[in-house]
This record gives sequence, structure tokens and C-alpha cells, in this order.
Amino acid sequence: MEKTLGKFFEFSERKTSLKVEVLAGISTFLTMAYIIVVNPGILSLTGMDFSGVLLATVLVASISSVLMGLYANLPYALAPGMGINAFFTFSLVMGMGLSWQTALGAVFLSGIIFIILSILPVRLWILHAVPKSIRYGVAAGIGVFLTLIGFKSVGFIVSNEATLVGFGGINAQTLLFIFGLILTSILVIRRVKGALILGIMVTSIATLIVSILGLKYGWLKAPLVELPKSIVALPKLDVFFKLDILGAFKLSMIGPVFSLLFTDMFDSISTFMGIAQVSGLVDKDGQPLKAKKALLVDAISTMMSGLFGTSSGTTYIESAAGIEEGGRTGLTAIVTGLLFLPFMFLSPLLSFIPAVATAPVLVIVGAFMMKPLLQINWNDFEETIPAFMALILIPLTYSITQGIVWGFLIYTLIKLFTGKIKDIHPMLYVIDVLAVLILLVK
Repeated sequence: MEKTLGKFFEFSERKTSLKVEVLAGISTFLTMAYIIVVNPGILSLTGMDFSGVLLATVLVASISSVLMGLYANLPYALAPGMGINAFFTFSLVMGMGLSWQTALGAVFLSGIIFIILSILPVRLWILHAVPKSIRYGVAAGIGVFLTLIGFKSVGFIVSNEATLVGFGGINAQTLLFIFGLILTSILVIRRVKGALILGIMVTSIATLIVSILGLKYGWLKAPLVELPKSIVALPKLDVFFKLDILGAFKLSMIGPVFSLLFTDMFDSISTFMGIAQVSGLVDKDGQPLKAKKALLVDAISTMMSGLFGTSSGTTYIESAAGIEEGGRTGLTAIVTGLLFLPFMFLSPLLSFIPAVATAPVLVIVGAFMMKPLLQINWNDFEETIPAFMALILIPLTYSITQGIVWGFLIYTLIKLFTGKIKDIHPMLYVIDVLAVLILLVK
């Protein structure tokens, strides 16, 4: 068996083995398993069924990761992306007032466009046209967006008429949130495998204990968490193939589709480039190995997400955990993908997990997303001002679209009026026209 697998996955060429690949796949799964709980928790705020989104999350993660392993033979795992799920819930559905069915249609449409761009060379034109500083600013802005959502979901930050936002005060929920944040941070710092999912589990148990004792001794007037009536159940198909494709073709949907496409594409490209350098999976020119195949799988993942009932799928930077364990082939991704499948039957148990247990993960993932800011030359204000505008407008407007659009426009205008026209890629003018159209339609 190992000989057959070794021949197909090129074990000898990539200096790995069956045992190493399996262990690497397990390691990757442990680092990204938190999405099984966090993604349904965020999307269910739109009215989508938790169990249905859980099924979609598991299927997208499993099928996409297995496809990446078989088709591209790369150790990259995929799942619905953090940040995009928040954009789906708080910007598209709650902000714009779209139905979740129409939002799923937008995800599907962005996936179709992504597939076309992955096949055509135009993807390279877009890649070279977009300034790196704006890409980094958008990534960090999404991180701040996630952090804000995490704080707000547990009442740590609340609305304030005088100052817009303010501290929510000390109570059982905020104290449990701080406990979860510190615990999970320590686990991450100590490089404990599965730190995020472990933090969620321990904080959930702590919340249950506090809830029981609080009700018994009068600390609490209402329970912080409800115990599940069962542990396992058959998956529900409440959001499966329930997308509204026609609704996504309206003129007002240009902005959302563009934002989903941009975020997914550049998140994936950045992930491929970063992981490829670490793993050594690069070609003779230093470019990510089999990048075209990997991007195509990523695009298919997004298309599937819209069909199955979740926000866009993307390649996970957590794949680096498996690579650190020695994973170098697609078998790593396949093992990761298969490990997701059993969780589709655990929706009653997982739905018990409270927001106070998942909020610390949102904050910590937000912190992870600050790292790209190190790549910006902060002494070059022609680059930093547009990047900062993209970064700050995403959380302040609760919209990735606004951050991206204004980042592009301000970059172009600064370059034009400082006589740096040669720095503007011709394709960026096309993107700017689209950005203006998005603002006018808005």
C-alpha cells in the first residue's frame, strides 16, 4: 500500500513517507478544526440553520481538501474562510438586508468568476495590478473586523451614544471571555496542537460549570448555556442548494461579488506563496508549485460553498502546521479532509458551544491577521496611507467592500497627483472604474 501511495504522491521525490504524511494531516486538522464550530456560529446569526451550516462547512472542508490532494498533490487544506464568513453575515445579510439565499448566490457567482480567472492568464494581470500594500492592509482590516465582532458578541464592547462604542462592564460573560482569551493565547504561545479548538472546549465546559453554580447559588438569573438534548443526529439539509442565483445578478450585487472574489483570490494567493516558501514546494523560478491547479481547487471550493450553504471556501494558512510536521504531498490534505467528515453527525453537541467560547478565537485569529503589516514600508506614505484607509474602513464601516474600494481609489489618486503615473498598472484603472461603479450603485 505504501509503495502504491508513494508512487502516486511522489514520496521519494519529496522526501517523505506514509507515516509522516498521516501525522501531518492530523496536525493540520487539529489547528483548523475550530472552523467546524465557529463558522456555523457566525452564519447562524443570519437565520440559517446551525446544523445545515455545520454540514456545509464539513463537506466543503472535506471535499475541497481531498480534491487539493488528489488533483494538485499539495498539502494544503481548505475550509470556509474566517473573515469572509463575518462579511457574509454582518455586511451582506445584516448590513445590506440581503436574504441569506441571495448572499449564497453571490458566493456561488464569485466562485464561477474565480474559476474562469484561474483558467485564464488574466489572474496574473490582476495579481500584478493590485498594490501589495493594499493587499496587506485589507488582510489586517479583516483581522480587526473579526476582533470587533468577537468583542461585540460577548458584550465586551457595546454601543454608546456619546462615544459610539464603549466597554460593556464586568459580568460573568465578560469574565469567561477573558478566561478563554488568556487560556487560548497561552496554548497558542506554547504551540499546543489544536490550541484553538482546545480553548473552545475548555471555555465551554467552564461556562457550563459557572452557569450551573450561578443558577444554584443565585449569581445568575438565566443560564449562560443550554445543555444539548442529544449528542448525535443526522445532518439537516435546510441550507443545501438553497441559494438564490438570480438575485446575485442584480446590479446592486456588483460590490458584494467583487469583494468576495477579491478577498478569496488574494487570500489564497498570499497563502500559497507563504506556505510554498516554507515547505520548499516551489518551481525553479521560486513560484509556488502547481499554483494554477491549487487556485482552481480553491475556486471550486468557493463555488461548492455557495451550493452547499456556507460562505466562501479558501486555502488555510494553518496548513503550515502539517508542513512543519513534514507533510509535503497531497496525502496530508486528504487525511485532513477525511477527519472533518464524522463531525457532520455532531451538530446537537456542537450547537451547545456558547459565543463566549468562540469569541476568543475570533480575537486571536484577528491578531494572526496583523502579520502582513510587517511587509508594508511605513516610511513610504504613498503606500501606507491607502493601505491604512483600507485597513481602518473595513471595521469602521462593517464592510470589506468599502475598505477595498477606497483603498484602490485613494492609491490611484495619490499616485496621479504626485506624478507617479508610471507606478499605476493599466489593469488598476479598470479596477478603479469598477470601484466607482460600486460606490454609485451603493
